[in-house]
Amino acid sequence: MKAITTDSYGDPDVLALTDQPDPKVAPDSVLIRVKAAGVNPVDWKILAGYLDPIMHVHFPLIPGWDVAGVVEAVGMDATEYRVGDEVMGYVRKDEVQHGTFAELVAAPVRTLARKPAALDWRQAAGVPLAGLTAYQALKRIGVGSGDTVLVHAAAGGVGAFAVQIAVAWGARVIGTAGEHNHDFLRSLGAEPVTYGEGLADRVRALAPDGVDAAADFVGGEAVDVSQQVLKDPKRVASVVDNEVVGKGGHLVWVRPDSADLTALADLADAGKLTVNIDTALPLAQAAEAFRRSQSGRARGKIVLDLS
Repeated sequence: MKAITTDSYGDPDVLALTDQPDPKVAPDSVLIRVKAAGVNPVDWKILAGYLDPIMHVHFPLIPGWDVAGVVEAVGMDATEYRVGDEVMGYVRKDEVQHGTFAELVAAPVRTLARKPAALDWRQAAGVPLAGLTAYQALKRIGVGSGDTVLVHAAAGGVGAFAVQIAVAWGARVIGTAGEHNHDFLRSLGAEPVTYGEGLADRVRALAPDGVDAAADFVGGEAVDVSQQVLKDPKRVASVVDNEVVGKGGHLVWVRPDSADLTALADLADAGKLTVNIDTALPLAQAAEAFRRSQSGRARGKIVLDLS
Protein backbone atom coordinates (compact mmCIF):
# COMPACT_ATOMS: atom_id res chain seq x y z
CA MET A 1 0.00 0.00 0.00
CA LYS A 2 0.94 3.66 -0.35
CA ALA A 3 1.35 5.57 2.90
CA ILE A 4 2.79 8.79 4.25
CA THR A 5 5.78 7.96 6.44
CA THR A 6 8.71 9.47 8.28
CA ASP A 7 11.83 7.86 9.73
CA SER A 8 12.41 10.59 12.31
CA TYR A 9 10.90 13.51 14.15
CA GLY A 10 11.01 16.80 12.28
CA ASP A 11 9.04 19.37 10.32
CA PRO A 12 6.57 18.47 7.54
CA ASP A 13 9.40 18.21 5.01
CA VAL A 14 10.43 14.84 6.52
CA LEU A 15 7.16 13.27 5.33
CA ALA A 16 7.28 11.11 2.21
CA LEU A 17 4.89 8.96 0.18
CA THR A 18 6.26 5.40 0.36
CA ASP A 19 5.32 1.79 -0.21
CA GLN A 20 4.54 -0.08 3.00
CA PRO A 21 3.34 -3.61 3.84
CA ASP A 22 -0.41 -4.00 4.07
CA PRO A 23 -1.54 -4.00 7.73
CA LYS A 24 -2.22 -7.21 9.63
CA VAL A 25 -5.76 -7.49 10.99
CA ALA A 26 -6.06 -8.41 14.67
CA PRO A 27 -9.04 -10.46 15.91
CA ASP A 28 -10.83 -7.35 17.27
CA SER A 29 -10.06 -5.18 14.24
CA VAL A 30 -11.17 -4.53 10.68
CA LEU A 31 -9.18 -3.51 7.62
CA ILE A 32 -10.38 -0.23 6.13
CA ARG A 33 -9.85 0.97 2.57
CA VAL A 34 -9.33 4.65 3.29
CA LYS A 35 -11.48 7.20 1.48
CA ALA A 36 -10.36 10.22 3.50
CA ALA A 37 -8.22 10.95 6.56
CA GLY A 38 -8.57 13.97 8.82
CA VAL A 39 -5.56 16.11 9.70
CA ASN A 40 -5.40 17.54 13.24
CA PRO A 41 -2.89 19.71 15.11
CA VAL A 42 -1.87 16.70 17.19
CA ASP A 43 -0.50 15.08 14.03
CA TRP A 44 2.21 17.68 13.45
CA LYS A 45 2.84 17.91 17.19
CA ILE A 46 3.62 14.18 17.22
CA LEU A 47 5.84 14.68 14.17
CA ALA A 48 7.71 17.45 16.00
CA GLY A 49 8.31 15.17 19.00
CA TYR A 50 6.14 17.17 21.40
CA LEU A 51 4.27 14.09 22.63
CA ASP A 52 7.37 11.94 23.10
CA PRO A 53 7.29 12.34 26.91
CA ILE A 54 3.86 10.72 27.16
CA MET A 55 3.50 8.38 24.15
CA HIS A 56 5.64 5.64 22.66
CA VAL A 57 6.30 6.60 19.03
CA HIS A 58 7.93 4.08 16.66
CA PHE A 59 9.54 4.59 13.25
CA PRO A 60 8.90 4.37 10.41
CA LEU A 61 5.81 6.30 11.48
CA ILE A 62 2.57 6.61 9.55
CA PRO A 63 0.82 9.66 11.09
CA GLY A 64 -2.91 10.20 11.47
CA TRP A 65 -5.74 9.18 13.80
CA ASP A 66 -8.90 10.16 11.87
CA VAL A 67 -10.29 8.01 9.07
CA ALA A 68 -13.35 7.35 6.94
CA GLY A 69 -13.56 4.41 4.58
CA VAL A 70 -14.94 1.01 3.63
CA VAL A 71 -14.38 -2.24 5.52
CA GLU A 72 -12.31 -4.56 3.32
CA ALA A 73 -11.60 -7.41 5.74
CA VAL A 74 -12.85 -8.41 9.19
CA GLY A 75 -10.92 -9.87 12.13
CA MET A 76 -12.08 -13.23 13.45
CA ASP A 77 -13.87 -11.66 16.45
CA ALA A 78 -14.88 -8.30 14.96
CA THR A 79 -18.53 -9.27 14.63
CA GLU A 80 -19.80 -5.68 14.68
CA TYR A 81 -18.92 -5.10 11.01
CA ARG A 82 -19.02 -6.79 7.63
CA VAL A 83 -17.06 -6.32 4.43
CA GLY A 84 -18.50 -3.33 2.57
CA ASP A 85 -19.63 -1.38 5.65
CA GLU A 86 -18.89 2.33 5.59
CA VAL A 87 -17.21 3.51 8.79
CA MET A 88 -15.39 6.40 10.41
CA GLY A 89 -13.00 6.24 13.32
CA TYR A 90 -10.67 7.88 15.79
CA VAL A 91 -7.99 5.22 15.45
CA ARG A 92 -5.71 6.12 18.33
CA LYS A 93 -3.88 3.09 19.66
CA ASP A 94 -1.76 2.66 22.78
CA GLU A 95 1.44 3.25 20.80
CA VAL A 96 1.94 5.47 17.77
CA GLN A 97 3.15 4.02 14.48
CA HIS A 98 0.47 2.66 12.16
CA GLY A 99 -1.74 5.68 11.49
CA THR A 100 -4.44 6.60 9.01
CA PHE A 101 -2.49 8.48 6.32
CA ALA A 102 -2.42 5.38 4.15
CA GLU A 103 -4.48 3.47 1.61
CA LEU A 104 -5.27 0.77 4.19
CA VAL A 105 -5.72 0.98 7.97
CA ALA A 106 -6.29 -1.75 10.54
CA ALA A 107 -8.63 -0.33 13.18
CA PRO A 108 -9.91 -1.86 16.44
CA VAL A 109 -13.71 -1.89 16.46
CA ARG A 110 -13.70 0.11 19.72
CA THR A 111 -12.43 3.10 17.70
CA LEU A 112 -15.13 2.98 15.02
CA ALA A 113 -18.71 3.91 14.22
CA ARG A 114 -20.79 3.65 11.10
CA LYS A 115 -20.38 6.58 8.73
CA PRO A 116 -23.42 8.89 8.78
CA ALA A 117 -25.23 8.92 5.46
CA ALA A 118 -25.64 12.70 5.70
CA LEU A 119 -21.89 13.33 5.42
CA ASP A 120 -19.57 12.71 2.49
CA TRP A 121 -16.21 10.98 2.92
CA ARG A 122 -14.30 14.18 3.56
CA GLN A 123 -16.78 15.41 6.16
CA ALA A 124 -16.92 12.04 7.90
CA ALA A 125 -13.11 11.97 8.15
CA GLY A 126 -13.24 15.37 9.83
CA VAL A 127 -15.56 14.27 12.63
CA PRO A 128 -13.78 11.77 14.92
CA LEU A 129 -11.03 13.52 16.92
CA ALA A 130 -12.49 17.03 16.91
CA GLY A 131 -16.08 15.89 17.32
CA LEU A 132 -15.25 13.50 20.16
CA THR A 133 -13.15 16.17 21.89
CA ALA A 134 -16.09 18.56 21.88
CA TYR A 135 -18.61 15.87 22.84
CA GLN A 136 -16.58 14.51 25.73
CA ALA A 137 -15.70 17.99 27.05
CA LEU A 138 -19.37 18.98 27.13
CA LYS A 139 -20.32 15.70 28.81
CA ARG A 140 -17.65 16.20 31.45
CA ILE A 141 -19.20 19.51 32.54
CA GLY A 142 -22.75 18.19 32.35
CA VAL A 143 -24.14 20.40 29.59
CA GLY A 144 -27.86 19.93 29.14
CA SER A 145 -31.12 21.54 28.13
CA GLY A 146 -31.58 25.05 29.49
CA ASP A 147 -27.88 25.65 30.21
CA THR A 148 -26.02 28.69 28.97
CA VAL A 149 -22.60 27.54 27.75
CA LEU A 150 -19.55 29.65 26.98
CA VAL A 151 -17.40 28.10 24.21
CA HIS A 152 -13.93 29.55 23.66
CA ALA A 153 -12.56 29.43 20.09
CA ALA A 154 -16.06 28.54 18.93
CA ALA A 155 -15.25 28.92 15.22
CA GLY A 156 -12.30 26.51 15.39
CA GLY A 157 -12.23 22.85 14.43
CA VAL A 158 -13.33 21.62 17.86
CA GLY A 159 -15.31 24.68 18.89
CA ALA A 160 -17.65 24.49 15.90
CA PHE A 161 -18.55 20.93 16.91
CA ALA A 162 -19.10 22.01 20.52
CA VAL A 163 -21.49 24.77 19.44
CA GLN A 164 -23.58 22.40 17.35
CA ILE A 165 -23.64 19.65 19.96
CA ALA A 166 -24.63 22.01 22.78
CA VAL A 167 -27.38 23.55 20.63
CA ALA A 168 -28.64 20.07 19.77
CA TRP A 169 -28.78 19.29 23.48
CA GLY A 170 -30.98 22.34 24.09
CA ALA A 171 -28.36 24.72 25.46
CA ARG A 172 -27.86 28.39 24.74
CA VAL A 173 -24.33 28.98 23.41
CA ILE A 174 -22.16 32.06 23.68
CA GLY A 175 -19.09 31.61 21.50
CA THR A 176 -15.85 33.58 21.33
CA ALA A 177 -14.35 34.35 17.91
CA GLY A 178 -12.89 37.13 15.82
CA GLU A 179 -15.47 39.42 14.26
CA HIS A 180 -14.87 37.90 10.81
CA ASN A 181 -16.28 34.61 12.17
CA HIS A 182 -19.36 36.02 13.90
CA ASP A 183 -21.75 35.29 11.04
CA PHE A 184 -20.39 31.75 10.86
CA LEU A 185 -21.14 31.26 14.57
CA ARG A 186 -24.64 32.63 14.14
CA SER A 187 -25.20 30.09 11.36
CA LEU A 188 -24.34 27.34 13.87
CA GLY A 189 -26.75 28.70 16.45
CA ALA A 190 -24.36 30.57 18.76
CA GLU A 191 -24.32 34.15 20.01
CA PRO A 192 -20.84 35.47 19.12
CA VAL A 193 -18.60 37.61 21.31
CA THR A 194 -15.17 38.97 20.39
CA TYR A 195 -12.30 37.47 22.35
CA GLY A 196 -9.59 39.57 23.99
CA GLU A 197 -9.47 42.18 26.73
CA GLY A 198 -12.85 42.86 28.31
CA LEU A 199 -14.28 39.44 27.36
CA ALA A 200 -15.77 38.81 30.80
CA ASP A 201 -17.73 42.07 30.61
CA ARG A 202 -19.02 41.24 27.14
CA VAL A 203 -20.17 37.82 28.33
CA ARG A 204 -21.90 39.37 31.35
CA ALA A 205 -23.73 41.74 29.02
CA LEU A 206 -25.25 38.70 27.29
CA ALA A 207 -25.71 36.62 30.46
CA PRO A 208 -26.07 38.99 33.47
CA ASP A 209 -26.73 36.07 35.85
CA GLY A 210 -23.65 34.19 34.66
CA VAL A 211 -23.14 31.09 32.51
CA ASP A 212 -23.72 27.52 33.59
CA ALA A 213 -20.72 25.87 31.93
CA ALA A 214 -17.64 26.75 29.85
CA ALA A 215 -15.43 24.84 27.42
CA ASP A 216 -11.91 26.05 26.61
CA PHE A 217 -10.46 25.04 23.23
CA VAL A 218 -7.81 27.76 22.99
CA GLY A 219 -5.90 28.14 26.27
CA GLY A 220 -4.39 31.39 27.51
CA GLU A 221 -6.73 33.26 29.84
CA ALA A 222 -9.82 31.28 28.83
CA VAL A 223 -10.17 29.28 32.07
CA ASP A 224 -9.63 32.35 34.28
CA VAL A 225 -12.16 34.39 32.29
CA SER A 226 -14.62 31.50 32.40
CA GLN A 227 -14.43 31.31 36.17
CA GLN A 228 -15.19 35.01 36.42
CA VAL A 229 -18.56 34.47 34.71
CA LEU A 230 -19.49 30.93 35.80
CA LYS A 231 -22.17 30.34 38.39
CA ASP A 232 -20.15 27.29 39.50
CA PRO A 233 -16.40 27.72 38.84
CA LYS A 234 -15.96 23.92 38.69
CA ARG A 235 -18.04 23.57 35.53
CA VAL A 236 -15.21 24.41 33.16
CA ALA A 237 -13.33 21.98 30.91
CA SER A 238 -10.16 22.63 28.96
CA VAL A 239 -8.36 20.54 26.36
CA VAL A 240 -5.22 22.71 26.42
CA ASP A 241 -4.73 24.26 29.88
CA ASN A 242 -2.95 21.74 32.10
CA GLU A 243 -3.56 23.96 35.14
CA VAL A 244 -7.34 23.75 34.89
CA VAL A 245 -7.56 20.87 37.38
CA GLY A 246 -5.70 22.89 40.01
CA LYS A 247 -8.24 25.65 39.43
CA GLY A 248 -11.13 23.28 40.15
CA GLY A 249 -12.05 22.39 36.57
CA HIS A 250 -11.58 19.43 34.24
CA LEU A 251 -8.79 18.53 31.81
CA VAL A 252 -10.05 16.50 28.84
CA TRP A 253 -7.86 14.23 26.69
CA VAL A 254 -10.11 12.76 24.02
CA ARG A 255 -10.62 8.98 24.10
CA PRO A 256 -11.71 6.60 21.36
CA ASP A 257 -15.32 5.71 22.15
CA SER A 258 -17.58 3.90 19.72
CA ALA A 259 -20.78 4.92 21.53
CA ASP A 260 -19.83 8.61 21.58
CA LEU A 261 -18.84 8.50 17.91
CA THR A 262 -22.14 6.83 17.06
CA ALA A 263 -23.97 9.62 18.91
CA LEU A 264 -22.17 12.16 16.71
CA ALA A 265 -23.14 10.21 13.60
CA ASP A 266 -26.76 10.21 14.76
CA LEU A 267 -26.65 14.00 15.21
CA ALA A 268 -25.31 14.35 11.67
CA ASP A 269 -28.03 12.13 10.21
CA ALA A 270 -30.63 14.14 12.16
CA GLY A 271 -29.41 17.32 10.45
CA LYS A 272 -28.00 18.76 13.68
CA LEU A 273 -24.28 18.41 12.93
CA THR A 274 -22.34 19.39 9.83
CA VAL A 275 -18.65 19.65 9.01
CA ASN A 276 -17.05 22.57 7.24
CA ILE A 277 -14.08 21.52 5.08
CA ASP A 278 -11.33 24.11 4.89
CA THR A 279 -8.88 22.20 2.69
CA ALA A 280 -8.84 18.81 0.96
CA LEU A 281 -5.58 17.55 -0.53
CA PRO A 282 -4.38 14.27 -2.06
CA LEU A 283 -2.40 11.88 0.13
CA ALA A 284 0.89 12.86 -1.51
CA GLN A 285 0.43 16.45 -0.27
CA ALA A 286 0.29 15.57 3.43
CA ALA A 287 3.19 17.94 4.18
CA GLU A 288 1.19 20.85 2.77
CA ALA A 289 -1.81 19.79 4.88
CA PHE A 290 0.42 19.87 7.97
CA ARG A 291 1.66 23.35 7.09
CA ARG A 292 -1.92 24.52 6.63
CA SER A 293 -2.77 23.17 10.09
CA GLN A 294 0.31 24.80 11.62
CA SER A 295 -0.71 28.19 10.22
CA GLY A 296 -3.75 28.33 12.51
CA ARG A 297 -5.74 29.98 9.73
CA ALA A 298 -7.97 27.06 8.79
CA ARG A 299 -11.69 27.52 9.39
CA GLY A 300 -12.99 24.01 9.38
CA LYS A 301 -11.31 20.69 8.83
CA ILE A 302 -8.26 19.80 6.78
CA VAL A 303 -8.46 16.37 5.16
CA LEU A 304 -6.49 14.08 2.88
CA ASP A 305 -8.73 12.78 0.09
CA LEU A 306 -8.06 9.25 -1.14
CA SER A 307 -11.42 8.71 -2.81
